[in-house]
Amino acid sequence: MAHIIILGAGIGGVPMAFEMREQARKEDRITVISNSPVFHFVPSNPWVAVKWRDRSDIVLDLDPIFSRKGIGFISTGAARVHPAENRVELTDGSSLTYDYLVIATGPELAFDEIDGLGPHGGFTQSVCHVDHAVTASERWEAFCANPGPIVVGAVQGASCYGPAYEYAAIMDTDLRRRKIRDRVPMTFVTAEPYIGHLGLGGVGDSKGMMESILRSRHIDWVTNARVTKVEDGQMHVTAHDEDGAPKRDHVLPFRYSMMLPAFRGVKAVAGIEGLTNPRGFILVDKHQQNATYPNVFSVGVCVSIPPVGPTPVPVGVPKTGYMIESMVTAAAHNIGNLLRGKAPDRQATWNAICLADFGDSGAAFVALPQIPPRNVNWFSEGWWVHAAKVAFEKYFLHKVRKGTSEPVYEKYVLKALGITKLKDGHIGAPNP
Repeated sequence: MAHIIILGAGIGGVPMAFEMREQARKEDRITVISNSPVFHFVPSNPWVAVKWRDRSDIVLDLDPIFSRKGIGFISTGAARVHPAENRVELTDGSSLTYDYLVIATGPELAFDEIDGLGPHGGFTQSVCHVDHAVTASERWEAFCANPGPIVVGAVQGASCYGPAYEYAAIMDTDLRRRKIRDRVPMTFVTAEPYIGHLGLGGVGDSKGMMESILRSRHIDWVTNARVTKVEDGQMHVTAHDEDGAPKRDHVLPFRYSMMLPAFRGVKAVAGIEGLTNPRGFILVDKHQQNATYPNVFSVGVCVSIPPVGPTPVPVGVPKTGYMIESMVTAAAHNIGNLLRGKAPDRQATWNAICLADFGDSGAAFVALPQIPPRNVNWFSEGWWVHAAKVAFEKYFLHKVRKGTSEPVYEKYVLKALGITKLKDGHIGAPNP
């Protein structure tokens, strides 16, 4: 009998537990360790932040779900991983040993890297966690009663830009519905070298289309931006030229602001030589396996992926839902092989497929592979993306409630985009 520990119970960790249960042998034991007793559907947080969703709509209690599947669950959280000892130390001082470990923690949010950033003692809001989104929604209601300027975007080192664009457009849509949009100047601030870069070097004509979307919604922007300090009601931003030299300092007033922070690895794994990079992200090979500790695998946002290329201001690479789903399937299959005395042979398809909701429309992009040059480089906009995102939310939550490992992107999203999976495991171009 082997003991498999999955560290984290989010978009990567929960599906990993279900798939691992199917790939493991009957006698193998699976335990999920999380710092929270619940799962929340992160892509819906921008809706929560304008009260289009309640917290209860996107949060599920995990204990009964895992119990039905014969999966152990501990919600006290991990204090430290000791890979040389095959041991996870918990925050209550106890420890668990493992035969295989899957790290799926997601990131730590680095609000502290910029003075005044974030909802914890700072002056900006966040949609990275459902609790942040609930706080943002309370501030949003107060703001709408006394509107003024908005600053929204993503700071230097951020690696997830889609939610920033989503939230900017969703706020615009909500303000128009409230008939107060004319009283709210809005500025989008981003470390990206241009609008629509997305941490991917652009996808299709994402630059032109996203600029057009922001322009049509009367949203100004500052690119190549480094946020230096946030004070109550104003943000200090330095724009850089294409060589990375400071070009212009801005002091942007705001009455409401949401800025995505940079990510880093969680403290439980930070600084472990051979396991993490200097930023704390997990080093893995093509099989999602760590080279120094071959019984350790990793999936999701906590995996180390190098940037697509140099940028004047640091820009990270996103890990989109389809990529995470593919990582999960590969890791579960490969651990299953090892349990049966076989070598890992499954590789994740690191492709980027994303649906970004704008409230009354949306944008979808497909980058195959994620890192250029690509076989498919496609970006499109339309009302259908909003409908698809809503359906995706409902389907994913249904999947978690059922405790199924059914691949959401292959069953639903690829079909919605008209993408076919080929016999060799690759996927074809979309037929919008």
